[in-house]
Amino acid sequence: MSNGREFRRPPQLAQVVGSILVALAIAAIAVAVVTAHFGSTPVAELEAREERIDARLDAREEREEAREEAGEERQNNSGPG
Repeated sequence: MSNGREFRRPPQLAQVVGSILVALAIAAIAVAVVTAHFGSTPVAELEAREERIDARLDAREEREEAREEAGEERQNNSGPG
């Protein structure tokens, strides 16, 4: 009673390609949702922010070192002499 056609499963390659396409679509949707929620931040802006933070930390360290040196000089100058 068959008409000569057999039901054949699609090749595994087609299944793999289909799965990859679905995974890419899901990833694209996830990226779009997260970007819409948090907003995008340009890399240059992030780098500039990091540079400002580093500059502040460096300046703070330099001030602390200057205070320590000044304190040591005072101790050396006020000693017996």
